[in-house]
Amino acid sequence: MSCGVDTEELVITNGAMEALNLCLEAVTKPGDLVAVESPTFYAALQALERRGLRAVEVATHPRTGVDVNALASVLERHPVKACWFMPNFQNPLGSLMPDSAKQNLVELLAKHQVPLIEDDVYGELYFGSQKPKPAKAWDRDGLVMHCSSFSKTLAPGYRVGWTAAGRFTQDVARRKLMSSLAAPLPSQEGLNEYLQHGGYDRHLRQLRAKLAKQRHVALRGIAKCFPAGTRVTQPEGGYFVWVELPKSVDALELHRLALSHDISLAPGHLFSADHRYEHHVRINFGHPDDGKFEAALKTVGAIAKALV
Repeated sequence: MSCGVDTEELVITNGAMEALNLCLEAVTKPGDLVAVESPTFYAALQALERRGLRAVEVATHPRTGVDVNALASVLERHPVKACWFMPNFQNPLGSLMPDSAKQNLVELLAKHQVPLIEDDVYGELYFGSQKPKPAKAWDRDGLVMHCSSFSKTLAPGYRVGWTAAGRFTQDVARRKLMSSLAAPLPSQEGLNEYLQHGGYDRHLRQLRAKLAKQRHVALRGIAKCFPAGTRVTQPEGGYFVWVELPKSVDALELHRLALSHDISLAPGHLFSADHRYEHHVRINFGHPDDGKFEAALKTVGAIAKALV
């Protein structure tokens, strides 16, 4: 994770989603407020709803991530019990918080003694020369609960994830024991064997290069085929772009019509508790380079133009 942690702080989980949910359970109770990005990963909203928690959305920049000043204002006005953020290549925006902003975020939360559940599943999928640090790198109070997995980078079906849960490690480990006892050992042993022989770094370099190429394909296709006035993020990692369409284009209708052509995209309604992103869609560019993705972009662009 590009920062040192004590192995005693690690809890192995069935994918990152279990890690995130266990951390959420450890620091909240039903009725509590949890700060999330706006827009935010829809599974975070589902997790909050399932536990009877309430979301307070924090302004998030498409390029630089969570607005720390906006979060400070939220913390002053609301009794927030935890934050669930993705500082590196946020889903759906693809935003990347600068190191200075991550440090300010961690210091702000330490001042208010509010834990941060850090979802860092895309941190390895960077397109630049250097891996971005997680917010955990600046944690001095044990308040950052760093969560990740191999699901987005290597083997989704293995379901091997983890959390470095800081001061909450014992509570998270106890909840893991009560909910699913332990993570399967054969998949962990297989991954360990693979990691020992250096294949993972080579695989990641190839994967990053492919994703960077597909990002270019996505941005070129959207610029060429989508309606005038369309705006799109320029992610430096991950495999999502966030597309803002003209206001006359309803994202749900676009989603429905695209499905009729066997094309899937995520309407913006999913990424907010109050469905505020009615004219936005998330497009996944992590597809094989076989020409089908370009054709799909052309079809979606034609549908969007028709809706305009």
